[in-house]
Amino acid sequence: MADTRAAGQAIERLLAQDRKIMDLRHQIRAARLRRFTLVAVFSSTPTLTVLLLIGNIAAWRRIDLLRVNIGCIPILVALLILTAIIANVSTDSLWDRKEKWEADYAGNLKVDLELEIERKRLSTAELTLPPQTRRHVYRETVPSVIEQYRSEGMRYRRIHNALQSVIIIGSLAASTAAGLAETPPPYKWITVGTSFAVGISAGFTGYFKFRERSFYLQQTADSIEEEYDSVTLGVGRYSSDQDEEAKLIDFTQRVETLKSDQRKRQQQLDQPTEHVQA
Repeated sequence: MADTRAAGQAIERLLAQDRKIMDLRHQIRAARLRRFTLVAVFSSTPTLTVLLLIGNIAAWRRIDLLRVNIGCIPILVALLILTAIIANVSTDSLWDRKEKWEADYAGNLKVDLELEIERKRLSTAELTLPPQTRRHVYRETVPSVIEQYRSEGMRYRRIHNALQSVIIIGSLAASTAAGLAETPPPYKWITVGTSFAVGISAGFTGYFKFRERSFYLQQTADSIEEEYDSVTLGVGRYSSDQDEEAKLIDFTQRVETLKSDQRKRQQQLDQPTEHVQA
């Protein structure tokens, strides 16, 4: 009874450490987003001003950019207001907001995360659970693995669909604009920009292989879900007369094999095309 209570307390400590690890990861993502917002907002106004200046100098007495300049005035005013707001928030020490905007804040959180992960490893090494309990715990973590694979597959699928949309629409738009006779000089830049966007999208699609990544992740998630449903319902390869422990061992081996195959496919996709063909 005392051993069971001690094991339960150790598991609660591990769950608390898991919660702290997830909270630290969330804080790191938020800190990186704040730094990106800070840099983007502070650099947007001078960047837009320089671009307008270069454009006006290049188009002097050739192209009338008066409408473009007038249209950019509200944008510049909005960026200046946003810059003032962000600067006020990032320098305000109330509720420690200033610290969260500092450059090394995310780095300190990453150090805390590594230390917390190491504490969890040490706590896990001290916790001695029987293999049967570990396999039961492993089976209950499989749904989260399935959800992770599917969310990553969905993200790659969205990127692939967005790039394919740019390629299809951009190709048609560039061909149509290039086929127009006597295209005014300002609109020729639209054709150039569209062709450039199509080239970038096609290059990213071919190099990063978003469609293949999405397909393999979805395939692995479906295979693991099939194994999980089969062992839970006792059907398929798990419907024999073998005991529950043997089924769990077989299930764990199957899931680990599927995850290993997915890692190998991921490594193959990360290799350059010339290396894979060789």
